[in-house]
Amino acid sequence: MGTFRTYDGTELAYGIRGEGEPLICLAGGPMRAADYLGDLGGLGAHRRLVLLHLRGTGDSAVPADPAGYRRDRQADDVEALREHLGLDRVDLLAHSAGANLALYYAARYPGRVRSLVLVTPDTSAVGITATPEDRREAALLRSDEPWYEAGIAALDALRSGQESPEIWDAVRPFTYGRWDEAARAHAAARESQFNFGAIEHFYAEGAGEPASVRAALAGVRAPVLVLAGELDGGPRPARAAELAALFPDGRRVVQAGTAHFPWLDDPGAFTRAVAAFLDADVHSVQAGDVRLAYRVWGHESAPPVVLAHGRCGNSVHWTHVAERLAATRRVYAVDLRGHGLSEWPGGYGYAAFRDDLAAFVTTLGLGPVDLVGHSMGGAAALLLAEERPELVRRLVIEEPPPLLPLDPPRPPAVRPDEPLDFDWPLVPATDAELNEPDPAWWDRLEAVEAPTLVIAGGPASSIPQDRLAALAARIPGARLVTLDAGHLVHESRPAEFLAALEDFGI
Repeated sequence: MGTFRTYDGTELAYGIRGEGEPLICLAGGPMRAADYLGDLGGLGAHRRLVLLHLRGTGDSAVPADPAGYRRDRQADDVEALREHLGLDRVDLLAHSAGANLALYYAARYPGRVRSLVLVTPDTSAVGITATPEDRREAALLRSDEPWYEAGIAALDALRSGQESPEIWDAVRPFTYGRWDEAARAHAAARESQFNFGAIEHFYAEGAGEPASVRAALAGVRAPVLVLAGELDGGPRPARAAELAALFPDGRRVVQAGTAHFPWLDDPGAFTRAVAAFLDADVHSVQAGDVRLAYRVWGHESAPPVVLAHGRCGNSVHWTHVAERLAATRRVYAVDLRGHGLSEWPGGYGYAAFRDDLAAFVTTLGLGPVDLVGHSMGGAAALLLAEERPELVRRLVIEEPPPLLPLDPPRPPAVRPDEPLDFDWPLVPATDAELNEPDPAWWDRLEAVEAPTLVIAGGPASSIPQDRLAALAARIPGARLVTLDAGHLVHESRPAEFLAALEDFGI
């Protein structure tokens, strides 16, 4: 833990979680101790979380003047922390009511903000109001929950002006995506974490007109992520979109199945979305109904080439190849669904990966592209060339599964005990398809129009080489090149792999 003195002499504290570049984190409540944020679902594995204890909460001192609790004045505590940490610009994450501090800070110090993440934010500072109708709309999404009847009655009681601890307890499950043991424990801790006496000062008049805050936010050039919970009543996803639209580079992400504490409801999805946004080397695109993360190399005016990784891989595995190709090409390496920093939505299979590639190419306006795929990514690329020939200019498939039934079939896979950077259900789903692939995939190989290069790994590969030869023979004009490298040709023999691509015109 560290301490510093802010602008009015109040001594404030902050906690540290994780390693890497600092990310200042502001708690909500309002006026709730930062402990409830935890490590934000594992985000500390990607960034060093600097958890500010708001004045009068946690280990921070109570200010001499209660007027210092006002939300716009606490924005200057963030500036004091920036100076204390010696940062030129800050990456800032704020939850719920803490978004007030972040919005006032960004409006007041736009040049100090490098990036801004607003998690299920309170939008009142900019005059966007979460209405009782919003909360009821969100509540209706939970009608199959066992606590729903008591919860909806409590919401109606609040709307009529009634309040009691029992009413608030009945409403609380609506703020969590799952009202399980972890959520109940998280909610129970709240009583000891709030500075209830400071709340009236937090929202005191004089903080500034919403119109002036909105106007100032138009000058914030930093990228802004507004993350909404699909089930949250404040803000609803539509209100979050209104907030994102106030920034020149604002974007909204809706986290499925989550409410007001998305890092607790689905820590993996939360961490992937925020880590992808904060990583300057990673971009994201909404491709159909899935957010796909990707990396880019090369000049934006150069001809595009898209790289699709193998099963259980991700875009990082292409780095050494991409850096070489970037001398003459604009290179895009995508994380397919269920992999890396993209969404893990379920619904896995080769047709889904094919559709991801199609949506990626069309959403970014890249087509037709040269398409290079390894293993699973190669099969998805091949299916795309069959289905959408207008999107593929040249096709390179490295060690793809041959789209014929496996003999013998693969036995049921056993999940490893260690943490995975891919969604395990994709393994049994794709194994089932490899054991019994759609016969149309093989039958339609003759319809592939793109010039095609098939790269085989030779005898050390786990892919039957005779089947790869048969696959290449079935594609009109396809060229088969064997590099004795095993299944990971582009990793084991990158120079030879790149030479084969260059000879093919990539």
